[in-house]
Amino acid sequence: MVTTDSDKSVPDPFDAIVDAPFDSALSERYLVYALSTITARSLPDLRDGLKPVHRRLLWTMRQLKLDPTNTFKKSARVVGEVIGKYHPHGDTAAYDAMVRLAQDFSLRYPLVEGQGNFGNIDGDNAAAYRYTEARLTRTAMQLMQGLDEGTVDFIPTYNGEEEEPELMPGLFPNLLANGTSGIAVGMATNVPSHNVAEIIDATLELIDNPHVEHSRLMELFHGPDLPTGGLIVDSSEIISKAYETGRGSFRVRGRFAAAEAEKSEDREAGIERLGGGQYQLIISEIPYQVQKGKLIEQIAQLIADKKLPIIEDVRDESDENIRLVLVPKNRNVDPELLKESLYKLTDLETRFGLNLNVLDATRTPMVMGLKELLGNWTAAQIEILQRKTQHRLDKIAARLELVEGYIIAFLNLDRIIEIIRTEDEPKPIMMAEFGLTDRQAEAILNMRLRSLRKLEEMQLRGERDDLIKEREELEKLLGSPARQRTRLKRDLTNLRKEYAEETELGRRRTTIAEAAPTVEFSMDAMIEKEPITVILSQKGWIRGAKGHADLATDDGMGDFKYKEGDAAAFVLHAQTTDKLLIAVDNGRFFTLGCDKLPGARGFGEPIRNTLDIASESQIIGALVYRPKGQLLLAASNGKGFAAEMDEMLAETKKGRQVVNLKGETKFTVIREIAEEHDHIAVVGDNRKLVVFSLEELPVLGRGQGVMLQRYRDGGLSDATTFKLEDGLSWAMGGKGDRTRTEAEIWQWKVARGAAGRMPPQGFPRDNHF
Repeated sequence: MVTTDSDKSVPDPFDAIVDAPFDSALSERYLVYALSTITARSLPDLRDGLKPVHRRLLWTMRQLKLDPTNTFKKSARVVGEVIGKYHPHGDTAAYDAMVRLAQDFSLRYPLVEGQGNFGNIDGDNAAAYRYTEARLTRTAMQLMQGLDEGTVDFIPTYNGEEEEPELMPGLFPNLLANGTSGIAVGMATNVPSHNVAEIIDATLELIDNPHVEHSRLMELFHGPDLPTGGLIVDSSEIISKAYETGRGSFRVRGRFAAAEAEKSEDREAGIERLGGGQYQLIISEIPYQVQKGKLIEQIAQLIADKKLPIIEDVRDESDENIRLVLVPKNRNVDPELLKESLYKLTDLETRFGLNLNVLDATRTPMVMGLKELLGNWTAAQIEILQRKTQHRLDKIAARLELVEGYIIAFLNLDRIIEIIRTEDEPKPIMMAEFGLTDRQAEAILNMRLRSLRKLEEMQLRGERDDLIKEREELEKLLGSPARQRTRLKRDLTNLRKEYAEETELGRRRTTIAEAAPTVEFSMDAMIEKEPITVILSQKGWIRGAKGHADLATDDGMGDFKYKEGDAAAFVLHAQTTDKLLIAVDNGRFFTLGCDKLPGARGFGEPIRNTLDIASESQIIGALVYRPKGQLLLAASNGKGFAAEMDEMLAETKKGRQVVNLKGETKFTVIREIAEEHDHIAVVGDNRKLVVFSLEELPVLGRGQGVMLQRYRDGGLSDATTFKLEDGLSWAMGGKGDRTRTEAEIWQWKVARGAAGRMPPQGFPRDNHF
């Protein structure tokens, strides 16, 4: 094939291939991406608290002259300018950033004033940018103040066609005032908003005393002041520690307040009294970044799932102010219990993480404490003040040069006119004759004829004197760090007046107060208390019948129907708020809430559908959990112990192993120990009985226990506890529930672990009490 000249002009693509290890090439490129994400996208600059997209949005709106005093312009115009000139990213990302700057529930001090639908606290999105309009707020103008005064450097845009400011030089402390959040590569930031007046107070204290203690700063700077208000309920120690290290978290709660309540205590508690002793609770503020619509959905779902049965209904009566109405089930529901349940089960209480990770003046990411952050911000403002002063001095020098030239012209006006009229090139002659600079001569030649008045000369002399005086003051300022600090304090004090506590914008919205001790809260309180009868069959089918059924039958099990081949095993009275303890012969205990039992219209449901009970295991006991109660537990090998009911509650459906067994041993006896009982009676398969003091029985959380009775053949048949003074009782055969009591039991009373002797006359033949 013939090679042509045109073929030689095309570079070979294989010449661009670099021979390098894949892992090193990948790591280098990923590092570039990571640094770009950290420094140019996700983390804010501590000096102005802005990310690049926000800075470019504000700069663009300033270029479009969208001042607070001017009319609104289409958001589409702003977004187009931003992504076309400064921010080469998607229009959706730029518009979303702009929308957030305009939302008063997202920013404590909005930087953009929106007209149209900019979203709401319910979580609805803003309208498309072709439908909305925007302009800057006064706060944004304060943040950008000084851009034309040489305070910051301007850098080329991504394509080199335009310039944009490196940062915003204004005195408004935007980083802490409005906060920010962002996720970079390997690091993140999360800064809440704060009260400007408190930020300035802490900064003034730091300027006066650079060695101020952190505790003193926290006396002035109380903590977050969130756009949506609410309450921060952590202790002052936790909040102070978070700001000292730059990392921590706060519990944020919604606020209950009823503006229409008659009594002040009801207004503060959010209680509106209705007729007949009824009341309703009013939520007036919700936690920051919680969508109102989703919060209502959460509460409604809890009501539907019967996980919050103490609430009858939730209504949204909000207009421009939030008003969520909670209707309790009845007037006996404790309002504080209802509040605590909402804090626990819904987003009415959330946790806000503090991570003061920002870029310092050298664009280095760093987690700073409050004192370090304010110190760096103050240093940046001092530098901006110095640059502003130097810029003004340069302007004064340039103006003085012209003014001096004008004055020379007025003093020699006739000769200047003569030179201009007679010379073809008057400029060099004027410069040589009067010692003028090129700028002065050019300015004189460009001077208008009507300026040749005596009054103008007087004005120029006055202007010169004023400029010289101003120059002297600025030179003193530039040469004195103390004067610079004083000027910064004065400017901050003036700014504070605009955001003072008594102003609508400056008023603190979030209350910081440690929460009172919480009301003892459990899910039992969420269950409506009703009597039920629990029926557990021999084959493990369980159900709950409403009410306490009559159990006065021959077997004491009531008159219930069972599947063919099945029969009653345990029938007991309980309440829907009770918990059942189910004991299995392998030594495991299971917990089942009585409110979760299936109804008694049918045969119920297999208990193994709810609890992980092994198929080969047998249920040997079912009883109602009693707080601080004790149980006697014994196995077929004659070992046993006492156990606290509180230690047996199982959190999962797999239950809890309480009795440890070896070999073929089975867990056989479970009996409740009454408070007045002081002795134990144990009978074996060999029909021998022993009685000993309850004090000899250890109380264990888990184990095999101790030997209750020794056997040569067989094992333990039954065990019970009783009061020695009342004697030992046992059920008699035949109809009814007659019992027999043996008062003279002293001859069977021995030490624990004895073999025992034959029981009294008439003891049941099945060897069970």
